[in-house]
Amino acid sequence: MSYQESKKAYAKIGIDTEKVLESLKSVPISMHCWQGDDVCGFETTGGASGGIQTTGNYPGKARTSQELMADIDFAMSLIPGSHRVNLHACYGVHGDKITDRDKLSEKEFKPWVDWAKKRGYGLDFNPTFFSHPNAADGLTLSNPDPKIRAFWIKHGIQCLKIAEYFGKELKSPCSINFWMPDGYKDEPSDRLGPRMRMAESLDKIFKYKYNKKYCIPLLESKLFGIGVESYTVASHEFVMGYAMKRGILGLLDMGHFHLSENVADKISSFLMFFGKVAFHISRPVRWDSDHVIRQNDDLRAAATEIVRMGPKNFIIALDYFDASINRIAAWVLGMLNMQKELLKAMLTPADALKKLQDEGRFTEQLVLQEEYKNYPFEAVWAEFCRREKVPAGEEWLQSVQKYEKEVLLKR
Repeated sequence: MSYQESKKAYAKIGIDTEKVLESLKSVPISMHCWQGDDVCGFETTGGASGGIQTTGNYPGKARTSQELMADIDFAMSLIPGSHRVNLHACYGVHGDKITDRDKLSEKEFKPWVDWAKKRGYGLDFNPTFFSHPNAADGLTLSNPDPKIRAFWIKHGIQCLKIAEYFGKELKSPCSINFWMPDGYKDEPSDRLGPRMRMAESLDKIFKYKYNKKYCIPLLESKLFGIGVESYTVASHEFVMGYAMKRGILGLLDMGHFHLSENVADKISSFLMFFGKVAFHISRPVRWDSDHVIRQNDDLRAAATEIVRMGPKNFIIALDYFDASINRIAAWVLGMLNMQKELLKAMLTPADALKKLQDEGRFTEQLVLQEEYKNYPFEAVWAEFCRREKVPAGEEWLQSVQKYEKEVLLKR
């Protein structure tokens, strides 16, 4: 079916595909840099540690900031729309001597800002509370040792300053996400103490008077992590309570809950009480395994809620890392899948379905919910890609394979 035919089909159910295409183009997604090098960063030659594990050994991962930037550029060339790049603090660009995390500054991230300016990318940020000797025992901001806590508090403050720098230089607010993997492998004897230390440490970080125009702090929860299976300090309840009390945003990560939970169902409550929703898109398989996102029911449900409640009310970022497949393909596929599910949601007459629900016409609602899934979405997607001058179908993979042969396999 052609785009013009699809346009007419959607018009019959009250959907203006031209407005939908403009809306989709205006939704930025923050693409995570750490898919490109397996969350290694540029501080050490070792891999990620401290609750982080990347599986696989596919050839061609980025080894330097220049390689990572080039890979991101190539991936973005295959993705329609204008998007952002999400950095971790361990991706600072260092000289002959590595600057430790409590002393990181704008200097280590100026190359990223210069690169982003030239390309029109916004930058988001994350302190890195893992893969460091001061995180070796699994505790950072909740550590009983005041010296270790002080180190990580300083790191958090420095990262707020860097986020401000990103926002000012790029004239686009930088979301900075705090996720701490703190916890215990076995049942703790004290659950309250670590959480009190965590809250006290966070208070000291957020005493820094960051400019809210340029810097948006987020706080992320998790059910459990590798090596901290029995107790996580920054649990969902801790994060909800702390974030609401301190006036910052809590963040939902699709991989950080029990697999039987419907994370999309949490979105409306977050929006009600926070006014904005920070959301990490991931795909857990049996645990928080950070698989590349697919067009499955979970992603569809999340995208539907985002569209129903207005994408402008969301901070959307991807978060997964798969080293068993081509890393650039993982980026592109995930970004395209997120956009496709957003488009499907935008092409659904949500107001009409809501009216059926409110009027108790559940048979009609159910039938139409299912029938609308079969409308000619593909033609609208193809038109979006055509206008954005990127491939609409699987042919983008050929470009990635060519890049792998000419660039990645020579590393």
